[in-house]
Amino acid sequence: MQLDLDLQVATEAPDLPVAADFARWAAAALEGRRERAALTIRIVDPAEGQALNLRFRGQDRPTNVLSFPFEAPPGLPAGAGLDALLGDLVICAALVSTEAREQGKAVCAHWAHLVVHGVLHLLDYDHLTDTDAQRMEGLETAILIGLGFPPPYLETAANP
Repeated sequence: MQLDLDLQVATEAPDLPVAADFARWAAAALEGRRERAALTIRIVDPAEGQALNLRFRGQDRPTNVLSFPFEAPPGLPAGAGLDALLGDLVICAALVSTEAREQGKAVCAHWAHLVVHGVLHLLDYDHLTDTDAQRMEGLETAILIGLGFPPPYLETAANP
């Protein structure tokens, strides 16, 4: 799997994962699904996350991860060298830490989960129906276990 990752850090949040971690997590989600991918991951503060969530989803609150699949501009011929472009993920660092604490999870495991979750969205996986949710959650669980993390949807004492 060949991954071109553009990591943008637009927050002063402490203790962020390193670029190699983001690349490993994204590559694991892409493995067997894409041979090549170009992906941007932007790490933001709550204000930017809220502004993007309002603009693109109509929800006036920050969210943990937003996925923006690449859409070729109109008029470009098919196969114009853009086939590797996957899209962008925007992850709110403060929410990752808060959710991990509330859910009784290791922060690193939650970062990995949100990257995997976001990449699967970029690959057209979704969780709008129960069937789609079971499929996506099963993939997330398998990928995260393969990365050495616990299953992300296990109930914990903090999150029954």
